[in-house]
Amino acid sequence: MLHLDVLVRRPTSFVSLTGLTVAEFEALYEAFATAYERHRAAATTTRRDQEVRQRAPGGGPRYAHDLQHRLLMALVWLKIYPTYEVLGLLFALHKRNAQLNVRDVLEVLETLDDFPFDRPPSDRERLSSVEQVMEAFPQVRLIIDSKEQRVYRPGGSWERQKPFYSGKKKAHTLKVQIGVLPCGLVSSLSAPVPGSVNDVRLLRETGLLDRLEHGESALTDKGYEGAEKGYPEGRLLRQRKNRKRRPLTEADKAQNRLLARYRVVVEHTIAQLNRFTVLRQVYRGSKARHGRVVRVVATLVNRRTRVRPLKTYAAAA
Repeated sequence: MLHLDVLVRRPTSFVSLTGLTVAEFEALYEAFATAYERHRAAATTTRRDQEVRQRAPGGGPRYAHDLQHRLLMALVWLKIYPTYEVLGLLFALHKRNAQLNVRDVLEVLETLDDFPFDRPPSDRERLSSVEQVMEAFPQVRLIIDSKEQRVYRPGGSWERQKPFYSGKKKAHTLKVQIGVLPCGLVSSLSAPVPGSVNDVRLLRETGLLDRLEHGESALTDKGYEGAEKGYPEGRLLRQRKNRKRRPLTEADKAQNRLLARYRVVVEHTIAQLNRFTVLRQVYRGSKARHGRVVRVVATLVNRRTRVRPLKTYAAAA
């Protein structure tokens, strides 16, 4: 069985198995323990069968592992993405108990970050620090892209399978729209949608541009052509495509390079998300729970980014 006391004496192995350093794990555990007690006290149903609770929280058989090891178990699942059979073997549990534990811990971890651009503008703090101000585009408050992850082909008829087939990836996928602050913090996450939904449609359905305040802009890549229609000029900045009837000028190419220089931070953030194998390999779980997994991984990535921003900028002149 994996023991925390043994792992902390091997820092390199600890990072490989959890995606966190020992210090980051300890800081996360402090926040998690408080949130877990609050979550358990508010629970009205049982964990296993989701039936109405008959006992007060804390009643019934004791867990086989303490809270630290249960958090460790969930992090190992996110980082290396073993099957529940293998995870149970690593922690001396039946695979069903390992699965229930992971679900329970993820439900609590999801509450540790609220992703500010998912809140109304009136509840959201404006960016002010030097590290969050872009030198060339001080009005940009959000950099938007989407992340696709392969899933197993759904069963049933072609009509049921077709929505999940991504022509871009040539596979069945789920897609999530990600909004990132200029410093690399994940600030908005859409619910997962079938892979056939294009980026512009997803952006319009989420209404993310509507949440920007007056004078603020979002930055995207050239795949979002046409997404700015219906919005004030300057609401969406994007790279231009080279077209046969309208080839790019030297000025257009220079503008594209400049935009790419600032937009790359969202690619760095997605790379950080992909450090967790659960978001990199073919997703095996329930599609209904995919959104929670993405939000938990984004929460873990944000905790590290707040300490070490992915990108910094000089203050605007």
